[in-house]
Amino acid sequence: MGVALFVFAPKPVLAMHIAEGILPAGWAIGWYAVAIPFLIIGVRMISKKTQQNRKLIPLLGLAGAAVFLISVFPVPVPVAGTTSHPAGTPLAAILLGPFIAAVLGAIALLFQALFLSHGGLSTWGANILSMAVVGSFVGFGVFFVLRKTGVSLMPAAFAAGVLGDWATYAMTSFELASALAAPGGFWQMWGSLVAAFAPTQLPLGFLEGLFTAGVVGAIQQRRPDLLAGGLLARKQTAEEAIR
Repeated sequence: MGVALFVFAPKPVLAMHIAEGILPAGWAIGWYAVAIPFLIIGVRMISKKTQQNRKLIPLLGLAGAAVFLISVFPVPVPVAGTTSHPAGTPLAAILLGPFIAAVLGAIALLFQALFLSHGGLSTWGANILSMAVVGSFVGFGVFFVLRKTGVSLMPAAFAAGVLGDWATYAMTSFELASALAAPGGFWQMWGSLVAAFAPTQLPLGFLEGLFTAGVVGAIQQRRPDLLAGGLLARKQTAEEAIR
């Protein structure tokens, strides 16, 4: 069934941004319910942190623009007849923490759905969860763990970009398989989705890792003031970074 869906489904169905109307109403509402708490926490953190440090405002703008531009760039998937996309949220999470990155990702997804027909409003919650939440938290977690174990800045950022990107697609495949698979066919559907994206998403993840490492290194060299007190400080705890 999974292979048949790839062959006969319309092109927008299986992009990273799940298209309007693809998910049944119950699933769409359910993913909203899971995603919204992350956004509430993130908005509160943005308000608190910008009041404490106005220097975070340009970094918010930089990270938000990066997420929007990176995640709107399509890469064709020949097997599936659709497109893959980088995420951008691992980079934002490294710089600002995962909750704030989730808000920036949600805003980018909303603008893409409204003005570029990229994704949809009914599937906004699912897309937030996969790209903005999962991509951010996986990227953040990988970066933090590697830094705490002594890995240098740019290799840690590279790994965060790669694994955050791949985790986004694994979650998107999970959402689609959960909603569309026949009873008892979840794992077959999920495997078909992952396999179809793999030819483009595996190398695309490496490219996102290179981009993430390059941007983090450039910011550290040229505008270290933007990173003051951020996750890039070796001694900062994960709790401090997301508080």
